[in-house]
Formats: sequence, structure tokens, C-alpha cells
Amino acid sequence: MVFEGRSMFTYSSKRHHRHLQLGLVNRRRAQLKEVKQRRKRVVVLQSDIEMKNLKLYMENRTIIEENEKLRKKAMLLHQENQALLSQLQKKLSEKNSSKPVTG
Repeated sequence: MVFEGRSMFTYSSKRHHRHLQLGLVNRRRAQLKEVKQRRKRVVVLQSDIEMKNLKLYMENRTIIEENEKLRKKAMLLHQENQALLSQLQKKLSEKNSSKPVTG
């Protein structure tokens, strides 16, 4: 059988070949679309990670500042404790030296 000057086999195989090409093109388009979507997700994830990193950095800075304040407070309390201990020892030694030695 001849179809427009060509055999049916030739027309059918060309049509089949064209169908396969369209399938490949469509698959390639779908792959490219998927790649674009993946890239968008990666950008969004990177943005989320950067935001979380910034929040953690700020929280860390706050903790460090609070730690420095507490360290200064602890140092002052230690100095006050040393001064009070020194006063107590002085009073005790004065009390002990003013007592008559009995023996």
C-alpha cells in the first residue's frame, strides 16, 4: 500500500520516530522543570539555614554577654567574700589576743 508516494511502512516508522522524539523532548522538559524546582527548594533551604544560623548566632552572643556579666558579678562577690573573711579573721585574732592566757 502506498501513502502519498511512500509505503505505509516508511510513513509508520517515521511517525513512530517522531513520536519517540516528542517523548524524549517532553521527558527532557519535565527533567528541566524538576531541576528548576529542586534549585528553588535548595535556595529556600539555604535561606532557611542562613536565618536559623543568624538566630543561633544572636542567641549565642546574648549568652556570651550574660556569661560575662555573671563572671564580673562572681568576681565582685569573691572579692567581697575575701574582704569579709579578712575582717572576721582580724576580729577573731583581736579577740584571741585580748583574752588573758590561762593555763
